[in-house]
Amino acid sequence: MNAPVLSVVVLSWNTRALTLACLRALFAETPQHAREVIVVDNGSHDGSADAIAADYPQVALIRNAENRLYSAGNNQGAFVARGEFVCTLNSDTEVRPGALDRLVDFLRDNPGYAAVAPMLVDPDGSVQRACQRFPTILSALCFDSWWGKWWPGSWIQRRYLMEDFDHLASRDVPQPPGACFCMRREEYVRMGGLDERLSLYYNDVDLSKRLWRAGRKVRYSVDSVVMHHRGASTKGFAKMLVVWHKNRLAFYEKHYGALGAMWIRFVIRLRIIEERIAIRRRCKGDPARLQAERAFLEQAQKELWAS
Repeated sequence: MNAPVLSVVVLSWNTRALTLACLRALFAETPQHAREVIVVDNGSHDGSADAIAADYPQVALIRNAENRLYSAGNNQGAFVARGEFVCTLNSDTEVRPGALDRLVDFLRDNPGYAAVAPMLVDPDGSVQRACQRFPTILSALCFDSWWGKWWPGSWIQRRYLMEDFDHLASRDVPQPPGACFCMRREEYVRMGGLDERLSLYYNDVDLSKRLWRAGRKVRYSVDSVVMHHRGASTKGFAKMLVVWHKNRLAFYEKHYGALGAMWIRFVIRLRIIEERIAIRRRCKGDPARLQAERAFLEQAQKELWAS
């Protein structure tokens, strides 16, 4: 069998209906470039794997016994892919006709680019402003914090989130949305794929930053459109806040060294103080809720600082 041009890797974890909708969109068109679809089921317990096998026997289905999380699961699929190009595609997406073919065309026509990502839209067609600049020491202080609500923190926050870009035109970007990300497979493998220490978050940021440091460009293309149900693939993950902070700490340690890691630990402690104050205000007059929220925060801290 001839190797496909494009390998699409879909990671699935307890998103049965969304994953089937994702596959339905993929197989609704006859692609210009031959493609294979690889689904990595990360130990779902909602019948996802059996439903995929029954409805889409042409899919290369990998069944994991447990949830290996985002980076390891995507790498698992990408490393066995046979295509010239590989596209990691979230299970909570639905590609519009021709979207993936146009991503492949762009990379073929522009060898100076390492990766390309499409415009993401909500189910109602609204454009998702998902491109970002790389996180900095100051953006770490301002993101999801009171420090980001007032100037200059608010300016730092807006710059980091690229609020100066309307996402209606194609352009080079530091970090496009990772829900659909297309690269040459050889380069993906040579780069080591997604860093599995960044198990659920910051892995796409890290890959884009490594490409940027290697002098490779990344493109955001409005010529390709993919519908995205925001956050649907991770909202069922109960410990995602703790994992997010751990992954952020690992990212800053990797790219900013020991001092970066110390800074993030300080920022996290500031955020915990903020949350304690917020809980006290939010639960005023409701001692039962106050006790429950404090207990939840204490448990989260224990898990966060556990090795």
